[in-house]
Amino acid sequence: MTSLDANVLEQETDMRYMIIVKATKDSEAGVMPPEHLIAQMASFHEELAKAGVLVDASGLQASSKGWRIHYSGNARTVVDGPFTETKELIAGYTLINVKSREEALAWTKRFPNPSIDGKEGEIEVRQFFELEDFGPSAAVDRFRDIEAANKS
Repeated sequence: MTSLDANVLEQETDMRYMIIVKATKDSEAGVMPPEHLIAQMASFHEELAKAGVLVDASGLQASSKGWRIHYSGNARTVVDGPFTETKELIAGYTLINVKSREEALAWTKRFPNPSIDGKEGEIEVRQFFELEDFGPSAAVDRFRDIEAANKS
């Protein structure tokens, strides 16, 4: 197998997933997680890192510190937070790069309950599109160039 073949194989088998931590009324109110929850999250993310699958992870500030851009054709309208539909908001994320959906599922089943009060919490898991998912095109090649430049 040539190194080119190995790169193709690696691209075909790596799958990126985003673990989305759903916001709660507490997280939107700016309530910080207790020490024991931070410790649980740190332990879990250390395991991800040790396994070589952790790409990135972070918590997000409340939507009151953010904004949305609404598009209507070429017109853009800025809408400042806070946003009222908590169930549509995210409080944090973890990005992982694994070999299969099953591996992603196994990791996410171990994700600590992100709820500040330890009661009701939710995560959502979504797979990333990879450039290989799109047909060949000049625009896709531009994204490949951007990706290559960011790696160097």
